[in-house]
Amino acid sequence: MTDDRPGAVLVLTNSLDATADVVLRILAERRVPVVRVDPGVDLYNGASLTASYGTGGQRGALVTPTRALDLEHVRSVWWRRPTAYRGPSDLDGQDAKFAGSQMFWGVGGILASLPGAHHVNHPWRIRNGEYKPAQLAAALRAGFLVPATIITMDPFEARQFCTERPAVYKPLWNTAYCDANDAAQQVWVRDVDPADITDAVSVCPHLFQAKVEKVFDVRLTAVGTELIAARIAGPELDWRRRQDLLSYEPISVPDAVAASVDGYLTEMGLVFGAFDFAVDAAGAWYFLECNPSGQWAWFPPEITMPIGLAIADELQKGRLS
Repeated sequence: MTDDRPGAVLVLTNSLDATADVVLRILAERRVPVVRVDPGVDLYNGASLTASYGTGGQRGALVTPTRALDLEHVRSVWWRRPTAYRGPSDLDGQDAKFAGSQMFWGVGGILASLPGAHHVNHPWRIRNGEYKPAQLAAALRAGFLVPATIITMDPFEARQFCTERPAVYKPLWNTAYCDANDAAQQVWVRDVDPADITDAVSVCPHLFQAKVEKVFDVRLTAVGTELIAARIAGPELDWRRRQDLLSYEPISVPDAVAASVDGYLTEMGLVFGAFDFAVDAAGAWYFLECNPSGQWAWFPPEITMPIGLAIADELQKGRLS
């Protein structure tokens, strides 16, 4: 299918993003114009960005070594995983910090405010959607089943919660963490023994959640009204820990869950969401979280390709008005 409508798709991501490659191949086959850029890197390596504001409205251009993009005619923006904004490599200390913050507020602000562009997802919606407390509150309002959860800095409250029920701990954010040898560490979801909870809980908020006696996990990827769900079977409490031992198969989405997904996306202002559920022996789907920038390209082709096609459709159609 070709598309002669004006306006390019702007893809903001790093150069090693294989997930983006899946969608870009589909858009290339459809002959949809695409500009791929990693602003935090490319603007220091031959690309430039200018925006002007006045009585004539907002104008501007993003110029790369191979393309020139009129910011007034961007059809869609796919916010994938661009490199964090930093200063140029020849700066350090306060100079680098200042330059990086100006990049974040300047470049990020320009690209988040393109007139008429359809964002998948809008970066401000991504930021809001990454707060786990906000996710839990929105999930309850949307009608999902949500395991009992407490977020606290009080060791007594934490011990009491975990004594009353089998519970797990999960971080509120996957903060980069290294051991004494500077090796990267991952904080996985794990079972909690109340006796192990110390006064160290008072250092920062901790999230404890009732353990769902799950039979399997589900990753449900929502793209607009398209829902693509995969049943995930594996031996670990946190299935991400040993992905080499996982098996996947497509699974249908219960009507009640689909309705709650729609309500959640609407409230959070998201076009795309990667939802994680734990499903028990009775078939109840318990909401765990929704990643507004979740990965999906590791799935088998029968799951990956419908997601890629749905994202390509969303980017190609742009904003409907």
